Amino acid sequence: MEIPSNLRYTKDHEWLRLEGDVATVGITDFAQGELGDIVFVDIPTEGETLAAEEVFGSVEAVKTVSDLYLPIAGEVLEVNAAIDGQPDLVNSDPYGAGWMVRVKVAHVSDVDDLMDADAYRALVGA
Repeated sequence: MEIPSNLRYTKDHEWLRLEGDVATVGITDFAQGELGDIVFVDIPTEGETLAAEEVFGSVEAVKTVSDLYLPIAGEVLEVNAAIDGQPDLVNSDPYGAGWMVRVKVAHVSDVDDLMDADAYRALVGA
């Protein structure tokens, strides 16, 4: 299981990569493994401003549907169009081509409240 050290993580198994005041968000390798084969991603929140931990979409796998929670408050600027036609990118490349959304972060300092890779490793027992 891959847990990159340059990302921040949530207890709900989302990851965040901050570049300036824009964050790229997706689900972790652990999460995609637990979900199994992802067959559909639904993110209807593009253009909306959401609070931290608010649902921004959902992923549907063969065996379950799971909500996606925004790690920090901000405006959803972009949804990854590639996963619309290829939801399996979330399984094969969760930290790269399988990213979910880009968000204009409301308060960059809030990123410090998220888990680092070591804390996330401890959470999932890796």
